[in-house]
Amino acid sequence: MNISAMPKEFSTHHTWYQSTLSSSLEKLQLTTTTNNLNSPISSKLIYTYTHAMNGFSANLSPKEHESLKNSPGYISSILDLPLKVDTTHSPQFLSLNPNIGAWHDSDFGKDVIVGLIDTGVWPESKSFNDYGMTKIPSKWKGQCENSIHFNSSLCNKKLIGAKFFNKGLLAKYPNVTLGLNSTRDTEGHGTHTSSTSAGSRVDEASFFGYAAGTASGIASNSRVAMYKALWEGGLLSSDIIAAIDAAISDGVDVLSLSFGLDEVPLYEDPVAIATFAAMEKGVFVTTSAGNEGPTLKTLHNGTPWVITVAAGTMDRGFQGMLTLGNGNKIIGISLYIGTFSTHNVPIVFMGLCDNVKELEKVKRKIVVCEEKNETSIFDQVDYLDAANVFGAVLISNSSETYYTQNSFATIIVDPINGEIVKAYIKSYYNSKHSTSIASMSFMKTSFGVKPAPSVDSYSSRGPSFSCPFVLKPDITAPGTSILAAWPTNVQVLELKSHKFFSEFNIISGTSMACPHVAGVAALIKGVHRDWSPAVIRSAIMTTSDILDNTKEPIKDIGKGNKAATPFAMGAGHVNPNKALDPGLVYDVGVQDYVNLLCALKYSQRNITTITRSSSNDCSKPSLDLNYPSFIAFFKGGNSSSSTVQEFHRTVTNVGEGQTIYVARITPIKGLHVSVIPNTLVFNEKNEKLSYKLRIEVAGMTKLKKVAFGYLTWMDVKHVVRSPIVVTTLKLKS
Repeated sequence: MNISAMPKEFSTHHTWYQSTLSSSLEKLQLTTTTNNLNSPISSKLIYTYTHAMNGFSANLSPKEHESLKNSPGYISSILDLPLKVDTTHSPQFLSLNPNIGAWHDSDFGKDVIVGLIDTGVWPESKSFNDYGMTKIPSKWKGQCENSIHFNSSLCNKKLIGAKFFNKGLLAKYPNVTLGLNSTRDTEGHGTHTSSTSAGSRVDEASFFGYAAGTASGIASNSRVAMYKALWEGGLLSSDIIAAIDAAISDGVDVLSLSFGLDEVPLYEDPVAIATFAAMEKGVFVTTSAGNEGPTLKTLHNGTPWVITVAAGTMDRGFQGMLTLGNGNKIIGISLYIGTFSTHNVPIVFMGLCDNVKELEKVKRKIVVCEEKNETSIFDQVDYLDAANVFGAVLISNSSETYYTQNSFATIIVDPINGEIVKAYIKSYYNSKHSTSIASMSFMKTSFGVKPAPSVDSYSSRGPSFSCPFVLKPDITAPGTSILAAWPTNVQVLELKSHKFFSEFNIISGTSMACPHVAGVAALIKGVHRDWSPAVIRSAIMTTSDILDNTKEPIKDIGKGNKAATPFAMGAGHVNPNKALDPGLVYDVGVQDYVNLLCALKYSQRNITTITRSSSNDCSKPSLDLNYPSFIAFFKGGNSSSSTVQEFHRTVTNVGEGQTIYVARITPIKGLHVSVIPNTLVFNEKNEKLSYKLRIEVAGMTKLKKVAFGYLTWMDVKHVVRSPIVVTTLKLKS
């Protein structure tokens, strides 16, 4: 509707739209013999819009629709067609909506520049088309460099930067295999991560029929700059630092780093060193936690001035269906890309499936295998492949689709469904007149899987080696079975020497979770240009979700689906819309980080390595960083006396005007946790107030290895939540 045509007597758009619809239907009634106004206007009017568009939706017959077209102010109308689900699905899973919240308010991260240090980029991918994008922001100082098979003209208003760094690698390994001395991606990882964070919308994307729909990066209006420093021959600190240096100089707003080093101090970690400078320049840096879970203390990128991202699942599943001869239909996990057109195939149970010679005798049958400790699903797939079986059903608790991408039709079913399959086969055993039979079908994508999200087992756990006094990881984001762009000449699968290629690929890892948070940071940056990296990190952490889609605590797959601790999931699962308006934030200045480095007993030289300043003030060393989380280390065993740890925090009110926050603490068994004061009264925006958190262990209390709870500050609008971890884990010597 043309809003300028609205008569002055209408006080709201809604009343005008309602009147317009009523008038058009009444006119139709006068010109026809039948009564078209069988239902009231209120039931025909579905929505009125004042932000996404000026207009409304209504349930109308073709004649009613035609009558409406003659109304004053009418401009146009479209049929209410069903939309395809986002392929990456993570934007929808994160509740991103074009009409409200982070996508709407930031215009999809418009003009924010996301830099990625990765394996390069495939510029021809549709995920990097610049249709409808405005001119490149004037702050951008970077460029697209010409390189082998990568002409600078391949860049555009979406892909605005492309550089590669391998001088360090070539110096150390002169005969190294690079793949291609170019910013072009020859591995796929960089194309996948960059399109996840800021890829343009692409219709009709899928992976051989799985996850069909529209693909979109988290911040689809943001710009992409690729810095290639990861090579087939390896990656070196010198190249990583050079790439980050260039990104800072070029003017990126957000930097996504899906790699890290294990068990090195901050002053030897190139990511920690180079990102300190990025933080000083206002660049928000997101890093991956690593894929060494579920064991504790496996996390890298424990750097206090970046955000460290764990990986979780989504409510989308890729499935196959096993139909038994008795009509029972068993749903399992599968990403099998072949066809299985044969019906009523004999099905046999082979137990551990660890004998290739026995498996070879099965010939054209569906083989059922059961995973036990002696034989893993990984080994079973190898044996089945060597025996050239026709099809397989793997009974396992594994949720990894990797095991189903085989040359033979494969479905993973859980042990409960596995018992149903085994019982069916057993019922026909030794029968002379009939045989157990089954059929298999694939290419099924389901949504609404519960529970979700869960922290996946591969995601690395804290506490960090480099700085255990800052709780890591910080946040969880979608990382399992993520579909994103892929180079068209890099194979996604090789089955029996046959190579498969695709414009999109589905892969998993904290590498996939990391760019999701980079995209979320771009959305926040698009709304709050003046927020520091620490404030953005705080907003993401304190507004995260700790409940899954069953309204229960988020689970940890790697720990038998028990409630995930902050060592697995950080503060919670990222919630972009809430992060736009966090209420209170925990800001951290450069000197605060220096105080922490001093308290770590780093030498002035080590501190200078990180800060690039030769005069670092160590007069107030403190391990108590103004962070949106808490971690307390206590000695294990019983003690006759009580032990206390105190934390001091300062919060800034970024909400509007006067407000009162009240503290609430989740009880932690065996501990007395208190906050002083428990009420914060703010008189204006940007006002800062401080509080103290006190954790006391009573005498003779035996602590668990990891116990946790939450401190939550609430006013009438905001919930500001911080995780509290109490642990008896020993620190490194």
